[in-house]
Amino acid sequence: MRGADGGPDAASVQTSSDLRVAIGRLARRIKQLYEEGEVTFSETSVLSRLDREGPTTPGALAAAEHVRPQAIVTTLNSLERRGLIERSPDPGDGRRVVVTVTGLGQQVLTDKGWTVTRAFATALEKRFSPPEQSLLREALPLLDRLADLV
Repeated sequence: MRGADGGPDAASVQTSSDLRVAIGRLARRIKQLYEEGEVTFSETSVLSRLDREGPTTPGALAAAEHVRPQAIVTTLNSLERRGLIERSPDPGDGRRVVVTVTGLGQQVLTDKGWTVTRAFATALEKRFSPPEQSLLREALPLLDRLADLV
């Protein structure tokens, strides 16, 4: 249903606003779980994408992460300095570079993921009923789809 001006209706706008606030709060809490000097939230996002989707080019990473190419280069430089990613010539086109997560990068990702997952699991177990936990599980595919579309 559309609003009178052809834009989103009031219910969609309110839901979007509430989602933005809730997701923003979650993102801030996750960022607070990152220690000074560890991989950053953005670096973890790039490592996670490389781990899930496999080797890719910096341009494709920038597009997938919705950042400018210059921003992805800065992130990749930082990750490469610490040995968390490798860059190599694209076997199909030697003019391009392919980025791959290293074993150390996978370990860092696993360790950081476990820290965040443990914090969430503790909160879920202590403060959410089984039906509430089930509702959250059911909403996950919808949130993933929304993330792909925004």
